Amino acid sequence: MLRLVVDRADLLHTRFGVSPLSELGALLRKFAGLAPLGQFERLRPAFDRLRATTDLDAVLALQSARHGANFVAPPPAGMQQTWEDDIAAVRATPLEMARAEAPGWGPSPDLVERVADTLEAAWETLLAADWPRLRAICESDVVHRAGRLGHGGWAEAFDGLHPSVRWRDGAIEISGRPGVRTVASDGAGLLLVPSVLVWPGLATYVDPPWRRAIVYPARGVGAAFASTSAALAELIGRSRARILVALETPASTTQLAYGLELATGAVGDHLAVLRRAGLVRPARSGRSVLYRRTPLGDALVRNGDL
Repeated sequence: MLRLVVDRADLLHTRFGVSPLSELGALLRKFAGLAPLGQFERLRPAFDRLRATTDLDAVLALQSARHGANFVAPPPAGMQQTWEDDIAAVRATPLEMARAEAPGWGPSPDLVERVADTLEAAWETLLAADWPRLRAICESDVVHRAGRLGHGGWAEAFDGLHPSVRWRDGAIEISGRPGVRTVASDGAGLLLVPSVLVWPGLATYVDPPWRRAIVYPARGVGAAFASTSAALAELIGRSRARILVALETPASTTQLAYGLELATGAVGDHLAVLRRAGLVRPARSGRSVLYRRTPLGDALVRNGDL
């Protein structure tokens, strides 16, 4: 079990972040056989070409079932993180730090450059096109947890983060780890990073110089990748059915458009119909308007065996 001690100073400085590089790392772990690949099996031919033309096998060797080299996916700075920010952080890794985490590479003087070049090739080939959709899902999760934070504090915000995570006695406990390790508070807070591709697992950063962070499955992952039942699609139309399923987590029109790869205007029109039918309702959250299912909408989805 891993225990992350959290004091008052930590709670003041805990925040959310998104990380394109963390998503890429999670995808590469799936290809390495360390997690289920699911629908991304469609990328297998492109992945095989990368293995033949880059140092991808050596990068994959930096990961194991429980551990991995942190410098290939450093924690993000916050919610505005971009791919360019991520890869710049990798390229800025001191050579000695990279060597310490990648002993199998030997004394290679261009270790950092080769790893960064391989990650860039993998990003462009495997994940760049899907990132807007994945980012929308992650942002929707943050909106949900921010609402829970405002309603019941951090204990409620952490509730449901992952089956292995619980808040107890001033610490976040993560079960399923060998032995018991307690990581003391450093007053800098935690970084919470929602991820689509880390599902069904969980990742943590606990060793210096990295900020303590938890990468957890974003809400709505199942709905985003689920197929829509034929009966529900026939009843209200396929696009409206997909939107209703995706609203397992409240989301804005733009987030739905990205996540479902639909035109923003079309999503707005479908939401208007679903609202008039009493299946969804809007609520303002800051500058955004978020839609959520009504109890009638929930019942329709459940009865559709989705």
